[in-house]
Amino acid sequence: MTDDQAGFLPKMMQHFAECLIAELGRDTLIAVLRKAELPTTWADPLYFKTLNGQEAALAYSKLQHALRTYYGRGARGVLVRIGGKLWEGLLKESSLTVKTQAAFVRGVPINLRRKFALELIPRLIHDQNGSITVHSLDLDLLLVDHASFATLGQFDSAPICHVTQGMIRECLYWAIGYEHDIEEISCRAFGAKACEFKITVGG
Repeated sequence: MTDDQAGFLPKMMQHFAECLIAELGRDTLIAVLRKAELPTTWADPLYFKTLNGQEAALAYSKLQHALRTYYGRGARGVLVRIGGKLWEGLLKESSLTVKTQAAFVRGVPINLRRKFALELIPRLIHDQNGSITVHSLDLDLLLVDHASFATLGQFDSAPICHVTQGMIRECLYWAIGYEHDIEEISCRAFGAKACEFKITVGG
């Protein structure tokens, strides 16, 4: 078990399953699981409380792969929407400390608000290893995910971290009130060292 996988909390996977059911419905989720030959017990969010960090991280990756296979080209839109729901749910159930930080973010000037808002994402997913960082690129921003649980055991010629992209999109909309251009410019699924998301602010 790697440190990164051990750091993935089963509660994160539980929230993900809840968002899947809200977006797809339980029957559709079961159909996705059956087609991928994955356990139908994964359609019960409470099931993931029984897993350790490595097991939950692998389930997170395998289930996203199953969704990409089931929906084909339409998977990106589905997963981005689920990422948005995941952001909303995690923020709603966050600790008092994180909620206090979130209230602070909404009060700072807009030119600072984006970066502070993005720095909430690792707090919401309980990133203890600093595997998610946010950097300034002149006027734009870069979120770097070194762990990128969605890519565990996955190989693709195109970026696959659509859930993370959805979280970033919803986070910025929550903070600023309008959508941003977000592009995954590097992904571990095609051999990169980290998954990188460029958020265009200027221009």
